[in-house]
Amino acid sequence: MTALEAALAAGRAEAEALMRDTVTVFRPGPDVFDRVTGISTPGPPEVTFYSGMARVKPDQLADSEVQAGEREVALRQYKVSLPFSSLLPAPGVRPRPGDVVDVSASPDPRLVGVRLWVTGVQYSGTATAWRIIAEDRS
Repeated sequence: MTALEAALAAGRAEAEALMRDTVTVFRPGPDVFDRVTGISTPGPPEVTFYSGMARVKPDQLADSEVQAGEREVALRQYKVSLPFSSLLPAPGVRPRPGDVVDVSASPDPRLVGVRLWVTGVQYSGTATAWRIIAEDRS
């Protein structure tokens, strides 16, 4: 093992030690329309990329506010770190903007139930974690 590989292994172990949240990263399937009630509900996930431990933390200090339809929406950016060893469901199947990160558990109870929308994904052979940039659109 080279000095670089040893340093990366130590960094990846430290990054995983900070992963105290639990998330699921998936691509939402098409909505399902119920003709009886007239309501559309989210369909089952099309692809699940990852489910397990993660670190979810704010990525920017300033929020941005945008107009969506006739409603003001605050966009808060987050960085979601997953274990570097996470595998993709199939070769070439990667998260992309519009995919979803659901937080199911966290030491911070205010974070549980938060839904984040993927805006970017970072890849690097020398990273200590797999990082996904996402936003809270509440």
